[in-house]
Amino acid sequence: MTEPVHVVRRLEKALADDDFSWTFVLVGEDQTDKLATLTGDLRGPVSETGDGKQITSGFSYWGIGPTIAWANATNDPFYLVMKAGSESFQRHWRKVKPHVDKGGFHFVSLGIGTGVKDRTILEDLRRRSPDMFYVPVDMSSEMLRLGAQESVRSGHFPISQVLPVQIDFSIRDNMSELAQMLNRLVGDEPLLYSLTGNTLANFDDDEDLLQLITDALRPQDRLLLEVATTIQLDDQTAKAAADEYHQTRAFAEFVTSALRYNTDLKIDNERVKFIGEIEDDDALLVKVLWQNDTREPIRMGLPDHTEVVLPIGDTIRLYTTRKYSTARLKRLTTACKLTPIEAIQSQFRYMRRPNPFGLELLLLAPESSGERDHTLADDIWAR
Repeated sequence: MTEPVHVVRRLEKALADDDFSWTFVLVGEDQTDKLATLTGDLRGPVSETGDGKQITSGFSYWGIGPTIAWANATNDPFYLVMKAGSESFQRHWRKVKPHVDKGGFHFVSLGIGTGVKDRTILEDLRRRSPDMFYVPVDMSSEMLRLGAQESVRSGHFPISQVLPVQIDFSIRDNMSELAQMLNRLVGDEPLLYSLTGNTLANFDDDEDLLQLITDALRPQDRLLLEVATTIQLDDQTAKAAADEYHQTRAFAEFVTSALRYNTDLKIDNERVKFIGEIEDDDALLVKVLWQNDTREPIRMGLPDHTEVVLPIGDTIRLYTTRKYSTARLKRLTTACKLTPIEAIQSQFRYMRRPNPFGLELLLLAPESSGERDHTLADDIWAR
C-alpha cells in the first residue's frame, strides 16, 4: 500500500500544471439547502425599512455572478474604502506580526475575499513554519477559487498544504465541525484564525458570530480581526458612512448581483437606497436596500419558480455593514471573553477634509490562553 505522504506528493505533482489552475475545495454543505434558504429569505414579510425580505451576508458572494461583481468592485479605483483598506492592512500587519512570529501557526482564513491579505499573511507565517497548513473558508466555492489563485498561486504556496473549505461559518454546527476537523488536522499546534475586510460587520448579530468563532479557539490559538471604525457617532456621520458606499457604481452592481442572478427582478440602481443610522449608541449601521418606489406592486420570480408580490414601499435588504467605535469593540470582545494582544488603528487619508473613519486590526486571544493582562488591555482600548 502506498504511504500517505507519497500519495500527497503524487497528487501535488499531478496538479502542478502552470497552464491549468487546479483548485481543491472540500465542500461541506448541500448547495440545494443553501438555495432553499435564500428562497425562504426572499419570501420574508413586508417591510419599508429592510427588516423583512433580505439577502443575508454569505449569499451576497454566493455564485459566479456575485463573485465576479465583487472582484470588479475591489478593482474599481473609485471604490476608495477598498483601496484604503488594502493599503492600511500592510502597515497594520507589520506591527501585529511580531506577536505570531515564533508560534509556528497554521492559518485559517474565514472569508477569503480576493486573497490579497491572505497572501501577505502566508508569506510571513511560512518563513517560520514551512510545513504549515492554509485553510481558507467561505460559503462560496467560487470565492474560494478566486481568492486561492491570488493567495496560493501568486505566493507560490504548496498546493498540498492548502485545504479550501466551503461552509457557511456563521452556522453554529458548521463552525463546530470545522473546529473538530482542524484539531484532527494539526493536533496541538496553534491556529491563527482571521476575519478581515470588516466581515464581522456584515452579519445581523455580530456578537453571535464573534462568539461562534471564539468557541472554536483553543488556548494556543489566536484571532486576527479587522474592522472599520469611526470616532464620531451622530446622524451626519451616519449619513456620511452610507454615502461612502454609494459613491461607486461597481459597489452598487455588487450588492444587487445576488438579486439579479437569483430572481427575475429587473434591477434599477435608482431603487437602491443606502441608509445610515446609529446602532446601540456605539456603532454606525449602514443598510443597503432595494425598494419598490413605483406606484404599483411588483411580482418577483424566485429560484423555485414561484413568485412573491412586492407591495408599494416594500424592501429587500441587500447588504449590511457597520463602523465600530472603540466602546463597541471593547463591549464585543469582553462579552466573548477575548483578550486584545495588539490593536493597530489608522484613519482614512483619502479626503482633504478631516475624516472620522478608519480601520483597526486586532490580534485577540481567548481568556483561557492565560494572556489576560488588564493593564495591556486597558492600554489598547485607551489609544
